[in-house]
Amino acid sequence: MNLSSKKWIWLFVLALAVPTVFVIALSIGAVKVSPLEIPAILWGQSTDSLKETVIGNIRLPRVLLGLLTGAALAVSGAALQGLFRNPLADPGIIGISSGAALAAAGTIVFGSIVFHLIPPLLTPFILPLSAFGGGLLTTLLIYRVSWHEGRTVAATLLLAGIALSALAGAITGIFTYVATDEQLRTLTFWSLGSLASASWVSVTATAACVLPALICLTREGRALNAMLLGEAEAGHLGFDPERTKTIVIVASALAVGASVAFCGVIGFVGLVIPHVIRLLIGPDHRFLVPIAAFLGATLLTSADILARTIVAPAELPIGIITALVGAPFFLWLLLKQRGAFTG
Repeated sequence: MNLSSKKWIWLFVLALAVPTVFVIALSIGAVKVSPLEIPAILWGQSTDSLKETVIGNIRLPRVLLGLLTGAALAVSGAALQGLFRNPLADPGIIGISSGAALAAAGTIVFGSIVFHLIPPLLTPFILPLSAFGGGLLTTLLIYRVSWHEGRTVAATLLLAGIALSALAGAITGIFTYVATDEQLRTLTFWSLGSLASASWVSVTATAACVLPALICLTREGRALNAMLLGEAEAGHLGFDPERTKTIVIVASALAVGASVAFCGVIGFVGLVIPHVIRLLIGPDHRFLVPIAAFLGATLLTSADILARTIVAPAELPIGIITALVGAPFFLWLLLKQRGAFTG
């Protein structure tokens, strides 16, 4: 089997995996629903009102949010790793997650001071909006720091991202220290990620940000392939490196910022999934990016199934599941990289 055929097979297999895990996730829970009942429920032809309510108001928004978030994190990770030519890069590298976490922590701890000034209908949106704004502002700041003589310097962008992420983490730690017990519980659960707050509003808002970003990043596949050769070589091949960097960074900030705003911080998805796919099919971003979307959506939704069933009726933060899988893989990746560097 040649490499091109292998890429198409993986694309086809993982494209089928998405509807499969979609049906499984809708079926599993405290209220058991047969996969054969789901089409009738989705089309409003079921006679069981309880199952219709559970699927329509609870599980369906949660599953759709998981699919969107998994795709956003994985595709952003794949694009950023290609842009920086570094398999250890992930969406947190440009400060989105740390900035969002800082803004969310500030809102949780000190938001009650200004809550009375905000109309009650807008209160549920304060946390996600602040998280999204914090991630976006941090990204814009890092992008501005790395801008020099009409272009962004990738090395400066990476170092600025590390520095500002550390600063945001320190300030978030201060907020955690002064938080009350109730605020600390909310802050801890949010910082580990969860899809428990999924609603049709969050799904709609996330889709409005994530889907355009995914389309933009998918269209940059050829440019990212050229960037693997270096910025000068990409320019000689007819691609504009600055345009590619701008699109990848802004689209990643939009996709990940929206995801973090509604789901909290979910680690390792943007790091592990692109690298697994790269090991399977190579670094061709024309296939790597769409396959990452399918695999990210599938695995994060699968992780959420475990998170809400493994300790039922309680629920684990989904970040714990992704960390238990991602951290050992990350250590293995570091050991492999060390082996490559030392000989």
